[in-house]
Amino acid sequence: MKNVIQHYPWGSTTSFTQLFGYKNSINQPQAEIWMGTHPNGCSQIVANEEMYLLSDFINLNRTGVLSESIAAKFRGLPYLLKVLAADKPLSIQVHPSKVQAKEGFEKEDQMSIPRKAANRNYKDPNHKPELVYALTPYHAMNGFRKYSTILSLFRKVGVSAIENLVFALEESANADGLETFFRSILSLDGPVKNKAINQLLNYAENNKHDELFTLIIELSEQYPGDIGLFSPLMLNVLTLQPREAMYLDACTPHAYLKGTALEIMANSDNVLRSALTPKHIDIEEVVRCTHFEEKSQNALLTQPKEHNGGLLFPVPVDDFNFAIFESVNNISLSTQSAEILFAIDSYMTLTHESGESITVNKGESVFIPAYANKYLLSSKGRVARAYN
Repeated sequence: MKNVIQHYPWGSTTSFTQLFGYKNSINQPQAEIWMGTHPNGCSQIVANEEMYLLSDFINLNRTGVLSESIAAKFRGLPYLLKVLAADKPLSIQVHPSKVQAKEGFEKEDQMSIPRKAANRNYKDPNHKPELVYALTPYHAMNGFRKYSTILSLFRKVGVSAIENLVFALEESANADGLETFFRSILSLDGPVKNKAINQLLNYAENNKHDELFTLIIELSEQYPGDIGLFSPLMLNVLTLQPREAMYLDACTPHAYLKGTALEIMANSDNVLRSALTPKHIDIEEVVRCTHFEEKSQNALLTQPKEHNGGLLFPVPVDDFNFAIFESVNNISLSTQSAEILFAIDSYMTLTHESGESITVNKGESVFIPAYANKYLLSSKGRVARAYN
């Protein structure tokens, strides 16, 4: 496969070079490697000695390439596999559920909002559940802290400018109370907002020994005056170690802060941003598409299961499956759908029962159609498998 690299400003200039040997002679940010058929970065493949867009290749024989069941259920390849390398924090965001995405997309079409307009919330009618698998230490925020912990942190900081909001949350420390509190924080404006942020930063400067407040200071350097500086007090802050994975469900606020990971998601570009961004923010739509439930930090990691000679990371959606194989020699795998294999830290060799064989280096990927039926996989390192 020949994959698109996205050069977003928050990307790393060194990660893809260090991990995969990619060249970056002009030292530009390399944020994401996209493997799939998304129109904003469709992969190309070599088949029968010709180069095809992967989307065009699939459309030549959708049932054969995707399988009959997947072709009937989805419009095309239902997932997008990425390598994501963040050197700076991404925005705090939520992804809508499938029902919300369909409703929002159709509503904005009816309102004649151009699909590429900066103020458009919904780019497509699909949801965007995600799983991330850390390749390096991977810093992130995911889901609301326990209500009691949120209250404790805001009391500790003692921001008098929002004292009334904290008191209201204390009186109603539940999902409804958190919804009101979250909306009120995002809606702060003018002198009250400035005072609240200044008071938060004064406390953070005096408590640099605490990693939480060091993070807030770092965020303020990237996003000065952004109300999202309060987000680490509300959201779980965690670091995935290499080989650990985390699932990010619909309607759950999250942000990636720093590190490199594999990311697999439903084939969608629906992102509702709430903070830490200069881009469009629709507070009411963000709140409408957010579940204000507390999440235990201990429950955030996805525990893999042994399956077919590898480790399967279970997800509660049918858009994708994700597995890791490590140090395997001619392990036999069967195809039930279209697959993408990505070599993480060593070369991999694939051999088909027809006798056809291909070897690719680390940082490279191979597309396998459903009609392949079976193949053998060998690698001295790790291989990621994306499939249905």
